[in-house]
Amino acid sequence: MVYQDPAGLDRLFHALSDPTRRAMLQALTDDEQKIGDLAKPFAMSFAAASKHVRVLEGAGLVSRRIEGRAHICRIEPAPFAAIDQWLSFYARFWGGRLDTLEALLRADDIPQASTREDKT
Repeated sequence: MVYQDPAGLDRLFHALSDPTRRAMLQALTDDEQKIGDLAKPFAMSFAAASKHVRVLEGAGLVSRRIEGRAHICRIEPAPFAAIDQWLSFYARFWGGRLDTLEALLRADDIPQASTREDKT
């Protein structure tokens, strides 16, 4: 089982639950960006974009520095490791379940195939 800080995972998944925030993260994979630049594709105000950035910051996915009047954001990769670890557990869990199901289905097909051959 994956033992993570439940509140931390909640913040991560909450931050990722919004398509605007996911798009902002995607944009930050290319390079650091000003909040105003992150807002442009969505035709939203600086204040609205800043609220999204605060949620991403709260989850640790983004850091912000201020240079004069510019708020410059960059993606922080470390929290993605916690997400990957959480998802990997369930990928292994479901992978094992599906492998078992496949084996059962294949085993069920073998007797039927030999029974059909006996009748011909």
